[in-house]
Amino acid sequence: MCDAQNLPGIIEGFFQITTSLGIMGLVVIWQADSLVDMFTLDPEQKRGLKRHKRSAMKSAVILVVLGPLYTVAGPIMGLPLAECVNLVPW
Repeated sequence: MCDAQNLPGIIEGFFQITTSLGIMGLVVIWQADSLVDMFTLDPEQKRGLKRHKRSAMKSAVILVVLGPLYTVAGPIMGLPLAECVNLVPW
């Protein structure tokens, strides 16, 4: 698998792009929810916005944690691409 011409680089680049877009998406969603929260008076809507912010944060954490987890656990589990692909987003 590691002998494939550009496959490891393509996979690493794709993971870095999706992680970056996910983090930027979190920032946009967080700011938009905060802005809407300032103009919302209904307590039920405020709770919904807080749930939405929480789910966005969970998604971003999953995006950031999955790459390093695969990089560490992949070789232990004997996954074929784990030896040649580094999915740490930084």
